[in-house]
Amino acid sequence: MPAIIVVGAQWGDEGKGRVVDDLAREAHIVARYNGGDNAGHTVVAQGHVLRLHLVPSGILHPHVTCLIGAGVVVNLVQLAAELDELASLGVDVGPERVKLAAAAHIILPTHRALDGAREAARGREAIGTTRRGIGPVYADKAARVGLRAGQMADPEAFGERVKALVQAHNRLLQEHYGLEPLPTDEMVAESVALAWRLRPYLADGSELVACALAAGQTVLCEGAQGTLLDLDHGTYPYVTSSSCVAGGALTGLGFGPQAVTRVIGVAKAYTTRVGAGPFPTELTDAIGDRIREAGGEYGTTTGRPRRCGWLDFPILRYAAQVNGLTELALTKLDVLTGIHPLRVAVAYERGGERISRFPGEWGAEEVARWQPVYEELPGWDEEIRSARRWEDLPVAARAYVERIEEAVGVPVTLIGVGPEREEVVLR
Repeated sequence: MPAIIVVGAQWGDEGKGRVVDDLAREAHIVARYNGGDNAGHTVVAQGHVLRLHLVPSGILHPHVTCLIGAGVVVNLVQLAAELDELASLGVDVGPERVKLAAAAHIILPTHRALDGAREAARGREAIGTTRRGIGPVYADKAARVGLRAGQMADPEAFGERVKALVQAHNRLLQEHYGLEPLPTDEMVAESVALAWRLRPYLADGSELVACALAAGQTVLCEGAQGTLLDLDHGTYPYVTSSSCVAGGALTGLGFGPQAVTRVIGVAKAYTTRVGAGPFPTELTDAIGDRIREAGGEYGTTTGRPRRCGWLDFPILRYAAQVNGLTELALTKLDVLTGIHPLRVAVAYERGGERISRFPGEWGAEEVARWQPVYEELPGWDEEIRSARRWEDLPVAARAYVERIEEAVGVPVTLIGVGPEREEVVLR
């Protein structure tokens, strides 16, 4: 009964979608376990770029059942649009293939409005959220006033619940933020229509996973964002509102740890992050610009340019620690082609003190106090997108990967050498 967890080992945007897409060939269920449409998993197939925000990345494999788990928060408009886009490409997205856990929470337009209002009110202390309503809907979930997907089973009653929550949100928008209320009747009508459409997709997510595991089937658990954006273990407060780490798969999907056989951390061959917060190895020079353009480092969800920097070993060791990584998948190695020399952060220092760990749990202020200590490695000029075997990679590229394995203490089992699905080296 193997469960495989795929988790971001940096600040998100590591290329988890293409890794999940590759692993899904051997999976029976692919299940998203956290986040919402603030995530964007990109899969490139036959020259077509699919940007998936809610539907799990295994959707292109006809034999796979895709589950949106209880830990996910769902914008119904986005989900319907995503299903329509996939259907227009000939992908089967019927209720037998796509399942929505009854315990998943629903995002309303007023959640988005509150997200934007709160971010604007922070001023210079803004976190850099996507303003997709993620924080407010998780806050409603914790306050036990949220809407759950299972309530769509009775669309008319669901509409009444939507109306009550919208009215509560509108009072907050008016009285606390001085903003105009959003049209209640419009939102209720839209929500009821979406409930009628999407209720066939409802399922008991935990039961679905349990039955698959009991039958010896493979469940592939897809995380959103990354370790350093985790609400508990990331660079707080510059984090997301969900549990991004491997433990989030257990709570977000509802199964026990005994089923987990592999935990795969996905990392780029360099580091990026979106939004505010500390970034020890950030490059604000021509090399950073080159990496951004060569890697297409613009947010899948927002289009914002990503901040780019050198690979950070303390971060990867921290990810290995909090997730229990069994292996790493390294993406975008091709982006580093032609850069001489390459640099990697091996430690941090402050006032003569040197540490090899990442002080992530101490929060953003503590992380910002430390400066990276770098080691230089030789680069390579050879084109590597055609590489399919370890031996096809240049000596310097192999040495770079081997240095990562040595520093982090886990093997690199997959290496992305280009954006297309087949541009990968498996070890």
